[in-house]
Amino acid sequence: MSIEFIGYIGNNNSSETIVREGPVLNPTHIEAVAKAHENAGFDRALLAFHSTTPDSLQVAQHVLGVTERLNVLIAQRPGFTAPTLLARQFAVLDQFSRGRVALHVITGGNATELRQDGNTLDDKDERYARTSEFLDVVRLEWTSDKPFTYKGRYYQVENGFSQVRPYRPEGIRVYFGGASDAAIDVAGKHADTFALWGESYAQVRDVTSRVRNAAVRQGRATPRFSLSVRPIIAPTEKQAWEKAEAILARATALQDKTGHRKPSDGHATAGARRLLSLADQGSRIDKRLWTEIAKLTGANSNSTALVGTPEQVAEVFGDYYDLGISHFLIRGFDPLIDALEYGRELIPLTRELISKRQLARGGAAE
Repeated sequence: MSIEFIGYIGNNNSSETIVREGPVLNPTHIEAVAKAHENAGFDRALLAFHSTTPDSLQVAQHVLGVTERLNVLIAQRPGFTAPTLLARQFAVLDQFSRGRVALHVITGGNATELRQDGNTLDDKDERYARTSEFLDVVRLEWTSDKPFTYKGRYYQVENGFSQVRPYRPEGIRVYFGGASDAAIDVAGKHADTFALWGESYAQVRDVTSRVRNAAVRQGRATPRFSLSVRPIIAPTEKQAWEKAEAILARATALQDKTGHRKPSDGHATAGARRLLSLADQGSRIDKRLWTEIAKLTGANSNSTALVGTPEQVAEVFGDYYDLGISHFLIRGFDPLIDALEYGRELIPLTRELISKRQLARGGAAE
């Protein structure tokens, strides 16, 4: 089972510890971070989605234009663009980039934020039902060799057909995020890769088992699994924990300026509740999963960290690999500097460690 490292390209230089300076959409930052990811050995980079931020599809188009090998993972929410149109938009971009595009489907867990884009479905399970229909239509638009008609509850299409297809015969991969039961049911039907946040070994076993069972119920192969986490690395373990504490102190001090704080209405998605329950168990889980930033910010994003030397963090990635994780979505608190450090210190080490484990088991790397 090959592994994939996925990075993150924000629209500007900001994080829990960095207050944005300059424009919300900063082309210079985007270009620098994109090229850094490519040169650091990342396989792919995520372009995130929010109801108030620059459109990730167009930002991804720019990233593809300034890189040569880096693949992109473009987050989109069903419900706001017709699935036939979105399918063709992705197919066009996939053709121009010669197969470097993947779709990350996020249904959205905060109805208040979703209303900023005109959403009218407040029930989350109903939104996942809409997502399932959306992906039905997207797949048909990508694959049907003749006009198709689709009659669903949320989408109706008559004689849908696309002249443009994904670049590769196997199509465009669909990544899928969500932690509720409804989300996992839809993932079983549609996901090529299921994305988890940085959870404990026990939680990973639980979620991957539920997704596998959902895929079996749909008669599909098990999706691959991705884990999102924030590595904090340093030459010694002591220095790494000191670095983590410094990050926590700075994130705490800057909350009013960065906006990374617990939602004032107390809202938490199913994924956030899982991370917060983990934080309730302690600040250090398993070997070196650190929960303090999740606890500080309400965990409404990828906010747990792995703390240690590069060798120690790579070892934990190996543990997750043994649990079935093959994709690691990693981002730091200093976007550009950390991407370069991961490429220099962590990614090669992890690839080597996992390759050795594969060979030791007699299962040569794919």
